[in-house]
Amino acid sequence: MIPFNKPCVTGNENEYIQEAIHNLKLSGNGPYGKKCSSWLESHLGTEKVLLTPSCTHALEMAALLIDIQEGDEVIMPSFTFVSTANAFALRGAHIKFVDVDPATMNMDAALVEGAVSSRTKAIVVVHYAGVGCDMDAIMSLADQYELYVIEDAAQGLLSAYKGKALGTIGHLGTFSFHETKNYTCGEGGALIINDSRFIDRAEIIQEKGTNRSQFIQGRVDKYSWRDIGSSYLLSDLNAAYLLAQLEAADRINKNRLETWQLYWEGLKPLKGQKKIELPFIPKDREHNAHMFYIKTRDEEERKRLIQYLKENDVMAVPHYVPLHSSHAGEKYGEMCGPDTYTSKDSERLLRLPLYYQMAKEDVSHVVHHIRAFYQA
Repeated sequence: MIPFNKPCVTGNENEYIQEAIHNLKLSGNGPYGKKCSSWLESHLGTEKVLLTPSCTHALEMAALLIDIQEGDEVIMPSFTFVSTANAFALRGAHIKFVDVDPATMNMDAALVEGAVSSRTKAIVVVHYAGVGCDMDAIMSLADQYELYVIEDAAQGLLSAYKGKALGTIGHLGTFSFHETKNYTCGEGGALIINDSRFIDRAEIIQEKGTNRSQFIQGRVDKYSWRDIGSSYLLSDLNAAYLLAQLEAADRINKNRLETWQLYWEGLKPLKGQKKIELPFIPKDREHNAHMFYIKTRDEEERKRLIQYLKENDVMAVPHYVPLHSSHAGEKYGEMCGPDTYTSKDSERLLRLPLYYQMAKEDVSHVVHHIRAFYQA
């Protein structure tokens, strides 16, 4: 069976983990954590990056930093992972879901203004499949209505919008290092702080609401409880694994892009025959080959294709069930405007296997059987 995903291993992970153990510093903000933060700050061109146990935790920190209160409204796409909404619902926000642009499956920026009200506090964009949302339009709207912008760039490390790294355009950004992501440490994430006024409070929130970071930096002679917070720290064991990935990031990225392109070339004839749809990458955006998906005619065809591929040793999987149609989505939010594409296209979208060092023969095998399915 060709799996949907294999966690990335570059070769230095064991060595770095053993060194972390030898350092006798396993908790957060250790030597490897600092190296990872420095790497991200340098490569993203942003002032401050805090490593977190997951992207979910980074989003929760973002909700705390912008002081989400009961009754505030937050705008986001419905086609996203539950963490995007949950982080803000936990603080009492009402979620306003907006339809996607079917070309990219990102939130349709042209529909966002229709969801803005006097209670709106933030716009959360999701860069689906590592392809940037229309950030010029989003940031312009945010400036007009004095709203915060948070980028859920869980899938977007090393992707860019008009030459600017995803996660660095809004006030705050978040990344995921879950085992399904391009760069991983099993479970992990990062909060990207692009507005310096948030830095001191973010460090306090990350350290259980204490000013322990200031104590470690020698800025105070003792630390105490200063604010609400939690333990939003990534273990140095995880950071050791992650550093090996970040140091090999260019190699990983190049390899994944090559695999993505093999899929594109192999399946392009079916696109030309209008039997499937393929991903669209706008010319002003750089993607990181986080995923390769196709869209079938309808949900029934997708079910048959999944079963056919499984019978031929290929694991292909759907993606999100739109949040607005879920039990919690109905309780904590609402669809704002028409659901023209979100539900319909989520039922057609099918993700194909894609991982670091995926054999070209395996890509050919997947392509062959998708073409055979449609030729039959």
